[in-house]
Amino acid sequence: MGTQNEIPQLLVDLISRNSARLTEADTRLLDVLMQDPLRAAMENGKAVSFRAGVHPASAVRLARRLGFKGYPEFRSFLQTNLMEGGGDFESPAARMAARLVRAEEGGVLASVLDSEIAALQQVRNSVSDIDIRAFSESLRDCRRVYVFGRGHSAALSSLIALRLNRSGYDAVDVGSQMHQFPEALTALSADDVLWLLAFRRASPLIHQVREIAARRGTKTLALTDLRGARIDPAPYRQISVSRGEAGESQSLVVPMTIANAVILDLAAIDDGRSLRALAAFKAFRATSGLSQALL
Repeated sequence: MGTQNEIPQLLVDLISRNSARLTEADTRLLDVLMQDPLRAAMENGKAVSFRAGVHPASAVRLARRLGFKGYPEFRSFLQTNLMEGGGDFESPAARMAARLVRAEEGGVLASVLDSEIAALQQVRNSVSDIDIRAFSESLRDCRRVYVFGRGHSAALSSLIALRLNRSGYDAVDVGSQMHQFPEALTALSADDVLWLLAFRRASPLIHQVREIAARRGTKTLALTDLRGARIDPAPYRQISVSRGEAGESQSLVVPMTIANAVILDLAAIDDGRSLRALAAFKAFRATSGLSQALL
């Protein structure tokens, strides 16, 4: 195909460039490819041709008309497009398929582990103890912590609120109270901290809550990935990290590790408040008489 820079970034661009050369069989093949680009990136030319109802060699001829040496090279192009998150494949299903493509040789578990390890290693270079301390000092000095995340980050916001409560801090997982959302936010004040979590993108609701906090003078902390980093107005403190490259597992371990570091650092600077609260909670669990199933 020539140099790598000459390869179009999207399948639709590739089709447009070569439309005058395409046959009826090519059109049927492309229709199948475009209807299910995820499957197309996984299948060989014979399988794609069968689904399109054309001769088994038609996929090879299409690939060559599009400028590739053969169907394997065309399939590699589709896989690269998939893993880089191009416009043809920008969906949750595409991201999962991209991870399956990467796992073909080494196995699924090894692929996920490699992705998580690589993402965690990047944290060493992008987040400092100073960043962690800025979060923990804000939490130590506030009246109440409001934690809010949507989508995948909702699970982490619930865990953060739970751990802060057990450490003796008044923490509210706002996302768990969507049925009483305005009521949950009405007490926001300048003495509080709003801890936002946003992965892939900050939802409109995240921006709305941030605006309310800004009007109330509430100090806002944000833990985001790089795609969800843009929050307006800008938070008081923000930690933005990569959760993995395109086509890799988008790690929840990375933000969870940062949250754990903040809560651990908080215990180091709050004059024993966290340790006393944890000891008291352990004693309560042992003597409360409550069913262990509840605890």
